[in-house]
Amino acid sequence: MSDSETLPAGAREIASGYAFTGPALELGALLWDGRCHPGAPVRVPLSVLNRHGLVAGATGTGKTKTLQLVAEQLSARGVPVFLADIKGDLSGIARPGQPGDPVRGRAAEVGQEWTPAGFPAEFLALGGLGHGIPVRATVTAFGPVLLSKVLGLNRTQEQSLGLIFHYADTKGLELVDLKDLRAVVAFLTSDEGRSELREIGGLSTATAGVVLRSLTAFEAEGMADFFGEPEFGTADLLRTAPDGRGVVSVLELPAVQDRPRLFSTFLMWLLADLFHDLPEVGDLDRPKLVFFFDEAHLLFGDASKAFLESITRTVRLIRSKGVGVFFVTQSPKDVPSDVLGQLGSRIQHAQRAFTPDDRKALTATVKTFPDSAYDLAELLTGLGTGEAVVTVLGEQGAPTPVAATRLRAPESLMGPVDADELDREVRGSALFGRYAQAVDRESAYERLSARRTASPEAGRPAPAPRTKAPEREPSLVEEVVGSGLFKSLARSVGTQLGREITRSLFGTARRRR
Repeated sequence: MSDSETLPAGAREIASGYAFTGPALELGALLWDGRCHPGAPVRVPLSVLNRHGLVAGATGTGKTKTLQLVAEQLSARGVPVFLADIKGDLSGIARPGQPGDPVRGRAAEVGQEWTPAGFPAEFLALGGLGHGIPVRATVTAFGPVLLSKVLGLNRTQEQSLGLIFHYADTKGLELVDLKDLRAVVAFLTSDEGRSELREIGGLSTATAGVVLRSLTAFEAEGMADFFGEPEFGTADLLRTAPDGRGVVSVLELPAVQDRPRLFSTFLMWLLADLFHDLPEVGDLDRPKLVFFFDEAHLLFGDASKAFLESITRTVRLIRSKGVGVFFVTQSPKDVPSDVLGQLGSRIQHAQRAFTPDDRKALTATVKTFPDSAYDLAELLTGLGTGEAVVTVLGEQGAPTPVAATRLRAPESLMGPVDADELDREVRGSALFGRYAQAVDRESAYERLSARRTASPEAGRPAPAPRTKAPEREPSLVEEVVGSGLFKSLARSVGTQLGREITRSLFGTARRRR
């Protein structure tokens, strides 16, 4: 008689909710009354992983190993994966794991046939800071909305930055790196540029000065390397290896741990760029890419209402492009309810309840789960490392029963790869020649500098030709705000003056291919 046939009635009902007929990832085995049942596997259908998910739990409860477990199974099934490696301990996914008593014991408990295996991996680093292929974005492609988040600008300043972007677009001043944007703002706040500043309705000298100071401080902190060319092509995240396995792109972030706003916003830019480029595909038998967004609370902290609305729309709409997004954080309350409501899979590791705030967070977490046969408040504080409460979408789109689960052991190395070995891997990558060397071509900074050097008057971009006074041409803002495109955009995106530069959900621009 199989283990599932000897299960108590309540456990048998839960196990039946995970008996899928199509391809599925194996998460672990059901826990019931303190016993692990290897014959009652807990799984998630491959076809629903574009419906997004959440991995949550206190520090040290095994979230990182869960990411690794899911990522390697996706890779094995031909699905590319993107991992944000905050602590630097996910590089081991490229190397076979090391057998030992803990691994063998866990495999026996959950009915896993554990075999050490490494997976095809590409290592990336923001701006080349750290061990990895440099990931850069041009200032234009990054856009004013995301850049405002990085710079810590308020809503009014964000709108003003949007007008500056539009001014640069109109005058043919390409914004490739930060010095380009700084040069444009400096020009607009200079004596020779004040007349141009007056043309940009709604942008005051004081606000432009705040933006300029923020940019200067940002550069002084060493952030300039993250913006420039060659810009990283997000299509490189969608590759498979010659043997058909999905490439795992690991963004190494330990070198920028102290700049959380920067890396969290850069991750959002990657998603926005993917949204631009991928066609609508609807529901597939497997996702095109699964994107793991670690330390997700950093993205949502201090975010404006407009920014949160843009994240919510991106998460909702990118599903139809075949991309799944998993947010990884300590507590579900770190994720706004509008985003949380769109997540189909939940893997909740243990939560702590040492303080009144902890208990309040625990109560809120319990309320986010469907009705359950477990006492979730008690269960969530008693889970061991590598155990979690799971609920996912079934093959028909309905939530599965809540299942306490002992998770499988990853088959790749559970720890970092040696730094020298990692560097050799990076230098041997096919992407190294494409992205390693930064390029500084002529753009806004060089053009403005050259004009200023040529003559004082040349520093000022040529104004639009004007006719006689009674037929004054409308200003830049009047033209933009009066256009049908702006009015339509304002209605559909729900924005105010200053968002006319929006060319996507985040105001990012399509790169030139």
